[in-house]
Amino acid sequence: MTNTETLHNDPLVIAGVEYRSRLLVGTGKYKDMAETKAAVEASGAEIVTVAIRRTNIGQNPGEANLLDTLPPDRYTYLPNTAGCYTADDAVRTCRLARELLDGHDLVKLEVLGDEKTLFPDIVQTLEAAETLIREGFKVMVYTNDDPIVAKRFEEMGCVAVMPLAAPIGSGLGIRNPYNILTIVENARVPILVDAGVGTASDAAIAMELGCDGVLMNTAIAAAKDPVLMASAMKKGIEAGREAFLAGRMPKKRFASASSPLDGLFF
Repeated sequence: MTNTETLHNDPLVIAGVEYRSRLLVGTGKYKDMAETKAAVEASGAEIVTVAIRRTNIGQNPGEANLLDTLPPDRYTYLPNTAGCYTADDAVRTCRLARELLDGHDLVKLEVLGDEKTLFPDIVQTLEAAETLIREGFKVMVYTNDDPIVAKRFEEMGCVAVMPLAAPIGSGLGIRNPYNILTIVENARVPILVDAGVGTASDAAIAMELGCDGVLMNTAIAAAKDPVLMASAMKKGIEAGREAFLAGRMPKKRFASASSPLDGLFF
């Protein structure tokens, strides 16, 4: 089986829907809609996340509408609750998104704890997730890298759990790979790294740990060349996934000859 065949026969499945790309991208922070479109296309992403409080998807008539740039018949929209600091605000935002997108029920839930670190408020996030799941939303939840909390969200009924690798927009990469690995090993729903990725090697590491995907925005939008970085991220995700499926060699303290002496004629 070729590399291309391996990736095409290895879909990401979220809430029963299959996706070829394991890279999910944000739509904010670009200089204009043209750059947004070019970067998303270069990334190969099929799921795009949109901050309902910051992006027009029809709630502001007369303004540029993201739906015209990234048509919903081509991309799966993932409305998110960026900028929400309470469970009530997050739930209200998801309800608005469902109304604007004709009943769309797949959402990314994030409830932030403070403006400096943008770490999640887990208590408020749990409360919001419970309400949204009860109302029929399919919740992909942003959380910290605590394996216990991640399992709790899964058991509640979230369709995917999205632990941070580092603070939102920091570009620091995966600060605690062992926690991410523990979350992955214990999960029965997709685990996607969300927040903290800075470059393609960070994305590859996340995939090598066994994550099902990576969501990013700033790492692409804040690059000197966002379109080129989007292309690099696509390759990093694919390489990391292939490496995970291939199974890396064990680490050793000392060298072993690449051409063993056994069987040689002297």
